[in-house]
Amino acid sequence: MDNIYDLRIGDRQVSIPVAISSMAGVTDGAYIRDRAEYVGIGFIGGYAIDEPTISAARELSHQGREEFLPRDPIAEIAAQVALVESAGVIPGINIRASEVNCMVALAKEIGDRAIYEIDAHCRQQAMIEAGCGEYLLTNPQKLLSYVQALKITGVTVSVKIRAGVAPNDGELARLLWKAGADIIHVDLMDFGPIKLRDIRNACPVFLIANNGITDFEKAKEYFAHGADMVSLARSSDVKTLSAISQALAQFTREHGWYNSPKQLCRGGDIRSLAFCCLPVKPCPLLPALEKLKISPQDFVAMKMEGVKDTILEGGTSTCFGSLAYCCKDTTPCMFRDGTLKQAGIKRSVYMQQKRELARKIMQKIFS
Repeated sequence: MDNIYDLRIGDRQVSIPVAISSMAGVTDGAYIRDRAEYVGIGFIGGYAIDEPTISAARELSHQGREEFLPRDPIAEIAAQVALVESAGVIPGINIRASEVNCMVALAKEIGDRAIYEIDAHCRQQAMIEAGCGEYLLTNPQKLLSYVQALKITGVTVSVKIRAGVAPNDGELARLLWKAGADIIHVDLMDFGPIKLRDIRNACPVFLIANNGITDFEKAKEYFAHGADMVSLARSSDVKTLSAISQALAQFTREHGWYNSPKQLCRGGDIRSLAFCCLPVKPCPLLPALEKLKISPQDFVAMKMEGVKDTILEGGTSTCFGSLAYCCKDTTPCMFRDGTLKQAGIKRSVYMQQKRELARKIMQKIFS
């Protein structure tokens, strides 16, 4: 796979913005290896790693659920991580634990070879009673302390959450980011992309969207509302993954920015400020800026600073005299297209530059 996505987590380059989500008793190293061509991250697990959660996993196993119950969890997880690494996929470990010390011990044993994903997602009653899964969403201070303790070890931390359990998912996401979480992996349940947009607008954390993704159109909808990656669980068969991978690559080569947002006036997240025109008329831009506590003048300055010495700085024939204020490539505009054609700029390159502008705007907003 060509490096067309320009996607990184820390110092790791992600080959494709598609992940396999953990499924207890199913997603081990072999499962990821057999799908390695089509995914950038493979989350193995969930693995119960302390006595309360191991006991809960045994109870669930007796009830007929698939669970991972190795005799030596750390040794088994290390072996599975090595298998995922050997397949060229970034390994993630979905961890179920009732206290943080065992997580820290696992991180110290395996090191920064893997992403450590705190399971605040499982809704099985036995796991909740063990102080794991959704229990952490209703006891956020404990969850935040887990993030902080893992970050001290120097590893990459993901938190898997289920939307709609915490009182305010956007606020929880902001707190997780402030605590040091590198990734929020959100099961959107029945809430859909609007909930995802709320989380994207709350923080700049790397965001993985999960639930109901069976084709590229669904993945594209999540990308357009703020997802950096999408993940598949029960639908992560080779045929589905292959189809999404091929369609995503084709879309990216044509449009340049694989997860470009909808425009703000069409329900886009705040990355879409990169497409907004001058704030000179009543439109969704003005209330968005007011909510962000950004004056119209500061918005103009921020945009022009963001495009300085780039291809977006020019464009005297466009509506507002600069490509900085032009819309996304899928919106018809003869002035934008004429300017790009005259300058010999491909649409895909234009959109790549818009992505860089969006990054700069996000950095300004969340600095």
